[in-house]
Amino acid sequence: MKLNKYILPIALAVSALSFSSCNDFLDRHPQGQFTEDDNPGALAEGKVFNIYTMMRNYNITAGIPAFAIEYFRSEDSEKGSTASDGADQAAMYDDFQYNTNNGLIKAYWSQNYAIIYQCNDVIETIEKGNLTEENDLRNKGEALFFRAYCYFNLVRAFGEVPLVTFKVNDASEANVPKTTAEEIYKQIDSDLTQAEGLLPRQWQSAYLGRLTWGSARALHARTYMMRNDWQNMYTASTDVMNSGQYNLDTPYDVIFTDDGENSSESVFELQCASTAALPASDKIGSQFCEVQGVRGSGQWDLGWGWHMGTELMGEAFEPGDPRKDATLLYFRRSDDDPITPENTNKPYGESPVSQADGAYFNKKAYTNPALREEFTRHGFWVNIRIIRYGDVVLMAAESANELGKTGEASGYLEMVRARARGNNPDILPKVTSLDQTVLRDAIRHERRVELGLESGRFYDLVRWGIASQVLHAAGKTGYQPKNALLPLPQDEIDKSKGVLVQNPDY
Repeated sequence: MKLNKYILPIALAVSALSFSSCNDFLDRHPQGQFTEDDNPGALAEGKVFNIYTMMRNYNITAGIPAFAIEYFRSEDSEKGSTASDGADQAAMYDDFQYNTNNGLIKAYWSQNYAIIYQCNDVIETIEKGNLTEENDLRNKGEALFFRAYCYFNLVRAFGEVPLVTFKVNDASEANVPKTTAEEIYKQIDSDLTQAEGLLPRQWQSAYLGRLTWGSARALHARTYMMRNDWQNMYTASTDVMNSGQYNLDTPYDVIFTDDGENSSESVFELQCASTAALPASDKIGSQFCEVQGVRGSGQWDLGWGWHMGTELMGEAFEPGDPRKDATLLYFRRSDDDPITPENTNKPYGESPVSQADGAYFNKKAYTNPALREEFTRHGFWVNIRIIRYGDVVLMAAESANELGKTGEASGYLEMVRARARGNNPDILPKVTSLDQTVLRDAIRHERRVELGLESGRFYDLVRWGIASQVLHAAGKTGYQPKNALLPLPQDEIDKSKGVLVQNPDY
C-alpha cells in the first residue's frame, strides 16, 4: 500500500516541475529545443499532472480557505484553535459577519480559477490539435472533471461567477461579467457528461488515484443534489452503485487511517505523500492534517488546531454509534482534569490536553505518531478524501425517497447504518418506517453523522431550506438568508473596473 500510494504523487511532482521549466522556454520559442508543436499530447498530460498538484493546494482542499467556506459555516464545525488566533475568521465564518475584503474568499476564488484556466489550456490543446489517442482523451476527461469541480465550488459559494471556458493568454481576457448560476450548472453538466464518456472505469495500478468514470458520475450526482434535482441525482448515484466498483466493506474506523487509503470506499481521493528528504507540502503532500492537527504541547503539538467539532456535533450521534469515536477526538483542558471515557478518545495510547476553543478535534485528520516521527509531524502524507461511497449511497437514498421510492430508500439507508453498526446488533436499529417524512428526517440525520466534519453540511442546510432554523437554534443567530452566498472578493471587483458586480446586499 505504501509503495503504490507514493507512485502517483511523486510522478505528479516531477511532471509539475518539468512543466514549469517547459513554460520558461516555450515563451521564447528557442531553436533546437522541445516545444509544444513537437509533442502537444505529452505537454497536455504534464499539465494534467500539474492540476492534481494544484488540487492539493492550501487554498482549495487542504487549508483554511477551503475549511472556512465549506466547513465552518455549519452548526457542527467552528474555527477552533484559540480565540486570539484568527478572530476575524471566526467573525466572518462562524458568526456570518461577511467582509468583502476577507483574504480567504480571495484565495479560494483565485485558486479555483487558476485550476480552471489550466484545464482550459489542456482542453484547447487537445481539441485544436485533434489529439484522439486514448491517453489524450483521458487527459481531456480529467481536465473536464476538474473544471466542473472548480465551477461547482464557485457556484455554491458565490452564486453567479464569470464563466471562462477558453485558454487565457492574458489576464484581461478573463475580465468578463458574471454568468447566471443556471448557465454555470449547464456548463458543469456538459463537462461532467463528457468526462463520464472519456474516463476509464479503472486505471492500471501504477496510476492509483487518477480520476475515473465513477469519480465523474459521483460528482455529477453531487451537483444534482445541490439543485435538488432528484431524478438526475437518483440516476447518477445509482449508476455508480450499480457499477460494482465500490462497496462499504471498509470498517468506518479504518476509512480515515493510513490503512484506509484507496480502499473500496474511495471514489476519489487526492494522493499525498511525504519523505524524509522532501516533506514540503507543495511538492508531493498537503497541509490538510497540519491545519486541523491537535494544538497542544509536547507530543500533542501536532498542528494548528483549526476546524473543530462543536458540542452539537457530539450530541448528534445516537447512543453507541461507533462513528462518534472515529470522527471526534476528545481532550482535557489541563493535566489536572481526570481522564474519563467522556473526555478521552486515545488513539495510539496518547492522552490529549489542549486549550483549543472547540469541543472536539477532527479525528478524520489525525495522524499516526510513528509516521510523524518518520516523516514530519505535519502529516503531509495523508490522502484527502474528496468523494467516498458512503456519500453516494446516501445520495441514492435521499433522491429515491423524494421520488416516492421509499422502500428502495430505506434499503440504501440501512446499508450505511449496517456498516456503522458492525457486529453489534444492539445499536443503530434499522429504520423500519416507510413514511416519506420519517425517512427524510432519518436520511438527513444519517448524512450528518456519516459525513461528520467532512465538507458539505452547510450546503446541505442551504439546499434543504433549513439553514436559518438550524443555525439560529445552534446560536449562530448572525446568519441571514443572504449569507447562503459569500460576497465576491472586493479586489476582484476593483480590478474588473466595473465589469464584475457585487452580490446583492453586500
